[in-house]
Amino acid sequence: MSETTIGVIGGSGLYDMEGLEQVERIRIVTPFGDPSDEYVTGILNGVKMVFLPRHGRGHRLLPSEVNYRANIYGMKKLGVERIISVSAVGSLKDAIAPGHIVIPDQFVDRTKGIRKDTFFGDGIVAHVGFADPVCSDLSNTLYTAALKAGATTHKGGAYICMEGPAFSTRAESFSYLALGASVIGMTNLTEAKLAREAEICYGIIALSTDYDCWHDSHDDVTVEAIIQIIHQNVAMAKNIIRHAVAKIGSGHPCSCGSAMQYAVITDRSVIPEATKLKLAPLIGKYL
Repeated sequence: MSETTIGVIGGSGLYDMEGLEQVERIRIVTPFGDPSDEYVTGILNGVKMVFLPRHGRGHRLLPSEVNYRANIYGMKKLGVERIISVSAVGSLKDAIAPGHIVIPDQFVDRTKGIRKDTFFGDGIVAHVGFADPVCSDLSNTLYTAALKAGATTHKGGAYICMEGPAFSTRAESFSYLALGASVIGMTNLTEAKLAREAEICYGIIALSTDYDCWHDSHDDVTVEAIIQIIHQNVAMAKNIIRHAVAKIGSGHPCSCGSAMQYAVITDRSVIPEATKLKLAPLIGKYL
């Protein structure tokens, strides 16, 4: 059995993983509140897996309501070293058609500052490097797995993370095109920031469902159209995950596991003990 524990955060339409053995449901208590739902743990092809539905089972939580801190904290407590995040996105490029897969490697933040996207504060200051916001090693593995699964896949590109829940105005959509971004979604940037602070590798399987509202030869985005594409995309995402799991070993050639080594700038002697205790599962080795 592989020593690596892989987490999967499922987005729209992805609420479970078939094929898991030795399945358990675990409710985690965190100092940051409740995660989106119970964690489902099990073994997939000899690899330990932890699955969490981002929006809760039945899709109960808006993107802005998701407790991202609790979700990532729970993954860390369960020993997760690599997170595969699956999410539905709109396409901002002609070449990325609905039904295609994208493995993004950059972000543009269009959220409104209302989300909690750091574990720090309460007497401790840290500034983690985020120039390359996803794990390149894990992203390469996901890209290879997607090709093996037979998906039309695009490697790299910027992900616009908007607040939602409404979709873009047409003017906004054209402004994102001018930025050269590839896809637009509502969740992954917040997760990526917190995964970096938790020293967990993070990679994205972005499922293209529509052309947002910029493409004049296609209808404007509707929930009905998205749901239809989501069903076929989710089946492909699960197939990609199975291929990826088989390739992820116990080694960590990337630097994600030491991302916080020099990030904490607060004098250790003045960090409140309660804060040290709260952050111990994440970066206790540095405190």
